[in-house]
Amino acid sequence: MKAILVDDEQLALDFLELQIKKVSEIEVVGKYVHFDLKRHRDVLPQIDIVFLDIDMPEINGLELAEMLLEENPSLIIVFVTAYNDFAVQAFELNALDYVLKPVRTERLKKTLERVGQIVSNTKSKNVSTNTTLRINLFRELTFQLEQDEHIHIKWRTAKAQELFLYLLQHAEKTNNKLQLIDVLWPEFDTEKAFSQLYTAIYHIRKALEQYENYFSLKNVQDGYLLSLRNVVTDVSEWEEKMSTAPTIRMDNIEKYEAVMQLYTGSYLQEYNYLWADSERYRLEQIWLKTAYNIANIYYDHGDLENAESWYIQICTLRPEDEHAHFSLMELYASMGYGLLVKHQYNQLERTMEEFHIKMNPTIQQWYNQWNRDKVK
Repeated sequence: MKAILVDDEQLALDFLELQIKKVSEIEVVGKYVHFDLKRHRDVLPQIDIVFLDIDMPEINGLELAEMLLEENPSLIIVFVTAYNDFAVQAFELNALDYVLKPVRTERLKKTLERVGQIVSNTKSKNVSTNTTLRINLFRELTFQLEQDEHIHIKWRTAKAQELFLYLLQHAEKTNNKLQLIDVLWPEFDTEKAFSQLYTAIYHIRKALEQYENYFSLKNVQDGYLLSLRNVVTDVSEWEEKMSTAPTIRMDNIEKYEAVMQLYTGSYLQEYNYLWADSERYRLEQIWLKTAYNIANIYYDHGDLENAESWYIQICTLRPEDEHAHFSLMELYASMGYGLLVKHQYNQLERTMEEFHIKMNPTIQQWYNQWNRDKVK
């Protein structure tokens, strides 16, 4: 394996090289007190590992790391730091990612053994784009390469996954760094937030390393641009089919229902991301409008069983939707199912109390009148 060392102190570089020679046969092909990406770019394809000081005056080591990975995603980065808390707590890095100064041979040897395993396991394992990579975003994040063949991508931190999903929602657009830290790290001061951002970007690059043929993450114009190649999401697929489908009629309603089945849950519903709320709401409105159209067509054509099924689905997705509950009450009343009318009204009443919403007076009046008529 070949390595370069980056540290703003020449003595630290010399000592680290000496320690590396004691415990391994790694060839150190360069030592830099300042790594200029433009001047030294040519060395990056030739090396396997970078030992990188985190705390440098001209550029944060974490920021430099993600820039290096943009050039060569297969690089192994080992951070070197004098601060244990700095590495472990602030940046959530595991033992492979950092060694402490002064670098001890025992720890360095263990780290390099693990680095060697990773290098041998990942070389020539980039996944080809001959197959489409499918990303599922309804309900929760999953990946598929072939039909029903799920793949597992390990995210080092929850923030790395969240940042990836945010960039994916805004794919093919430049996302300003200040905007990103304002959305994902509003509780931190600017310096710490930027460090968290650089760390998360680093983790994303490493998580997607084998799938670099599908993803391109570029650092451009004080922001990040995520581009996709031969990637499809269940959200885009569903929305495309919905937008190109003809007007719903009884003779094509089953095809519509089949498309609606692709909506397997709300957008990223398993994650509490505030920034996803607007997109989740937009997609839910498309589903709700279509679900109502299907239910109403069934109802108008006297197919009350299917109409009931769709109204129930609406109530499940949006329990505070009064109109769906009311439609079920009217449906049950027309079928003479008095107990179900009362059950649906009571369910609506409890839900509105839980949501602290006042029930529509029209529904209350209808129910009271229905009760009076039932007594007569």
